[in-house]
Amino acid sequence: MKLDRTPMSAVDRSWLRMESVENPMMISVVLAFDQAIPIPRLKRVLSERFLTFRRFRQRVVQDGDRVYWQDDPLFDLDNHIHLVALPGKGDQSALQTMASDLNSTPLDFNRPLWQIHYVEDYQGGCALLVRIHHCIADGISLVRVLLSLTDTQPDSRVLALAPRANKGPSHKATFRQRLRKAGETAHHQLSLLRASIRDDIRYPFKLVGTAGKVGMEFLKLGLAPVEPRTVMTRPLSGRKRVAWAEPLDLAEVKACANALGGTINDVLLATATGAWHHYFKSLNEPLPDCGIRVAVPFNLRPLDQPIDILGNQFGLVLVCLPVDVSCPVMRFRQIQEHMNRLKRSYQAQVTYSLLDLFGRGPDILERRALKLLSHKASAVLTNVPGPKEPVYLAGAKLTQPMFWVPQTGDIGIGMSIFSYAGTVQFGITIDKNIGAEPEAVMEHFHQSFNELRNRLLPHTRPAPKTAPAEMSELA
Repeated sequence: MKLDRTPMSAVDRSWLRMESVENPMMISVVLAFDQAIPIPRLKRVLSERFLTFRRFRQRVVQDGDRVYWQDDPLFDLDNHIHLVALPGKGDQSALQTMASDLNSTPLDFNRPLWQIHYVEDYQGGCALLVRIHHCIADGISLVRVLLSLTDTQPDSRVLALAPRANKGPSHKATFRQRLRKAGETAHHQLSLLRASIRDDIRYPFKLVGTAGKVGMEFLKLGLAPVEPRTVMTRPLSGRKRVAWAEPLDLAEVKACANALGGTINDVLLATATGAWHHYFKSLNEPLPDCGIRVAVPFNLRPLDQPIDILGNQFGLVLVCLPVDVSCPVMRFRQIQEHMNRLKRSYQAQVTYSLLDLFGRGPDILERRALKLLSHKASAVLTNVPGPKEPVYLAGAKLTQPMFWVPQTGDIGIGMSIFSYAGTVQFGITIDKNIGAEPEAVMEHFHQSFNELRNRLLPHTRPAPKTAPAEMSELA
């Protein structure tokens, strides 16, 4: 029997190729709940909502130089759900240790690339440790997929969602069909070009100007200096350690943003900058004169677009964090200025195009380019907006969500920011060979935010909890 299979897109293939012993390409999620979830009900939710995405029933197969998604003939949900218990007190420290272990362990490429570990009796409830390979989709898409398993009420019935098909180029399409579609696409693009010129005679010059700006972004990316050697940039072992902090009050974060005339995202990036500033000082490490850079995924998929088709639709931007600046307000101002420049640039689109290009080329070309780009950043930082109100999975309330995207090349630090139900969650993963202690860095996140808040709001009570403002499109 010949199994149905679909070619993997070039961008997804690029993320598949990035898999290494030091950095498995997994998006890892920790979800804590206030009560135990009955296993039969969890399986039903997964069967009726999660598995409607065909990708989660397919494995990766390689045929020569080509990579495909192919239905797993032996697919069984029980192969992907594991019941585990924490040792000792079963507290947050024990859960962090287990998450560290799983984040260091690659997925089984003989099966569909995802796993869920169900942790029993965690703080009176339970926890789910979810791992999904990055070649399936980007972080913001997968977070939305996982949130589609939840309901806004605890007693909601588990209703099956409409089946979703992962559309993509079919191996059954004939050459004539592909040629006709290419002709239709070209005709459509020419029609748009003629209409644009008719509406604005200067359009061709604007097009040339945009092309020049894109070319300049390529040049800037290639000529960006290598990151300074610090405690954050050491050879990797592949052993991960994770930690997360107590959440911040999103209303207070919003109040700080309003006081400074900036965005919530600017405040959170300034908070991360301050955390590393204080950590460097606690180690008596010299502060890098020009700060450090972090690679930040930038979402290219509209946030209101349904996740009917999985895959990676994001680029990367290099954000400079002025860790050498002592004043928390000055750190914010420099972050704000840098982010405003990035929003006007084409850097995210350029890096997405590079990933597409690398995915189509030889493996050795991608690895060399990846090594070059990974020397341009000390860490990966993600910021994803979550639900404004609490959500429930199979009747259990989600109390604390946390996630990490993988690091690439020689980068060994990943930081994550996630807004949920009026709070902001901070998490970090650090390679064991890097000298930084994840728990200590997390403590400095609160110190950094409090430093900024106390400077801005010294005589005000904490702002009342309100619906969070729209977050940026950082993924």
